[in-house]
Amino acid sequence: MKYILFEDFAGDPVPVIFPNRIDFMEFREQMPYAKVLAAGYVQLRGQAFACHGESKSLGVRSRPGDAAVIQERFTNPEA
Repeated sequence: MKYILFEDFAGDPVPVIFPNRIDFMEFREQMPYAKVLAAGYVQLRGQAFACHGESKSLGVRSRPGDAAVIQERFTNPEA
């Protein structure tokens, strides 16, 4: 799966996960958030998420803390 980590209107990171068949730029154009913080690929390995790679079209890559942000959103979706 692919992901883009956006900054929401309050300045918080918001991960969005979507299928590999959708291009990063195509998906990004559908989102209202102004700032893209990171993007790449995400996998569930056992009980933990792992992020890697980059989006050349968006000019960003995955960051070391992205998996923790995604994990937190799945663990505490109301945050």
